[in-house]
Amino acid sequence: MKVACVGGGPAGLYLSILLKRQDPSHDVTVHERDPEGSTYGWGVTYWRGLLDRLHEHDPVSARAVEEHSVRWRDGVAHVGDRATRHQGDEGFGIGRHRLLAILAARARDLGVRLEFERPVTGANPPAADLVVAADGAGSALRTHHADHFGTGITGGRNHYVWLGTTKAFDAFTFAFVETGHGWIWAYGYGYGPEGSTCVVECAPATWAGLGLDRADEAEALVLLEKLFADVLDGHPLTARPSGRAGTAWPVFRTVTNRTWSRGNLVLLGDAAHTTHYSIGAGTTLALEDAMTLSAALRERPDLPDALAHYERERRAALLPVQSAARLSAQWYENLPRYVHLPPDEMFALLGQRHSPLLPYLPPRLYYRLDRAAGRLETLRRVKRRLGPRIARTVQARRLATADGPGLPGRPGAVPGHRG
Repeated sequence: MKVACVGGGPAGLYLSILLKRQDPSHDVTVHERDPEGSTYGWGVTYWRGLLDRLHEHDPVSARAVEEHSVRWRDGVAHVGDRATRHQGDEGFGIGRHRLLAILAARARDLGVRLEFERPVTGANPPAADLVVAADGAGSALRTHHADHFGTGITGGRNHYVWLGTTKAFDAFTFAFVETGHGWIWAYGYGYGPEGSTCVVECAPATWAGLGLDRADEAEALVLLEKLFADVLDGHPLTARPSGRAGTAWPVFRTVTNRTWSRGNLVLLGDAAHTTHYSIGAGTTLALEDAMTLSAALRERPDLPDALAHYERERRAALLPVQSAARLSAQWYENLPRYVHLPPDEMFALLGQRHSPLLPYLPPRLYYRLDRAAGRLETLRRVKRRLGPRIARTVQARRLATADGPGLPGRPGAVPGHRG
């Protein structure tokens, strides 16, 4: 089979690896619009479950990814002058440049052709048996056929900016700072000894009140370095060149599609779906898409059947994740409801922000009920069983209603995010 993967991010590169491993006779080309070695962003975060699946699908690239990753177990929350630290699940971070270099080298070793500085638009798709749109949330291939795909774009409320810092955080770090215009907060996680990713977010009133809507990039960085000086320990923040900082503070846009394929064209990763950055799942979901698509192509020789199976499998798997992402975004949009709690309670509810029940109960009551459930094995089992079911049900109902994402919306380019 001749396959063209449009987009040289983790999704497109990993799919090319899996397809060549399955059948070396496949003719696979990855088309990337940017020069080799150039990428946006700093670090990628992921969890043990993904690493285990990478080892199952391609041990060679998995070992390289694990070797170049940092890991942490602790989470730290700074709220004003208060701080609390808790141990959680093992997390990993790797530089985005490093991850792409590992995947590109592995793809080349397997015989994949990598063509850089080759932009592909919907008007000039490559000639192939299968064309994979792995070109991000603003996918040109998907946008060209937006009516067919039923692309829906739903904007969030808060503004955010993606930054880097030379501060190497040793834990997943949250920092909440109160200003005269409301709260502003940052998520920081390390990806190597050279530094960390630092995402800053705030409500629209805070963004405008602090002048971030008018500040140029340098002015914005100076202000943010002062606000987060306690956690940065004197380290600077860095941004990608983007002119005025106001243009680099979008609201997050959730992309959904009514269908993921059109003839021999199929959507992969952020081109098919996006989830709010606060759950750190973007890269994981893209790689899992590649795993499922490659398996469907191997097991089902009829292309339309394989693409339909891939879509069904991934839609079902995404329901609880999409629910968690939506609830996580809403938790931050309603931060004043939680931020004045004692630090341990606030951090506990930060970890519980994916719960469908939390928005409907007084925060302190939810905290007490959750602590009680944690002490009783029967209640713990009920919570583990019912939580994912409730999340899937709620998300499925949202997708089925006219008000929810997933129905045709405003097609067009979307500022990309790859977690």
